[in-house]
Amino acid sequence: MTQSPSAVAQIMITIIPIVGIVCGSVVVFFYLYYGHRAKIIMIEKGMYRHPIEKFDLEGFSLFMGILSFSVGLGMSIFFMFKEGFGYGLLGGLIPLFVGMGLIAYFIIRLKINKRNE
Repeated sequence: MTQSPSAVAQIMITIIPIVGIVCGSVVVFFYLYYGHRAKIIMIEKGMYRHPIEKFDLEGFSLFMGILSFSVGLGMSIFFMFKEGFGYGLLGGLIPLFVGMGLIAYFIIRLKINKRNE
């Protein structure tokens, strides 16, 4: 006989990730906001110098693509064996396809860069 969690436990299980995502978003927002404000103040005072190295978007997209694809593949296989084909499988399919999209972006970007050279 399986016993389902109480209503309070179900509410807590639902609310905790939402609160975590909201709090994390607020932290990221204020980190970016105060970094921007600091750069504006440094530009006004004439103290700002451009960073020497540029952000490597292609390398970052390849790294995150492989990481997301690998995690998504593992989670998809796990959820497929655990629950079969259901809504739980989306927990693995979403990062799997995000990873595939990032890897596709990397490949397309490489082809465009080769054509422009």
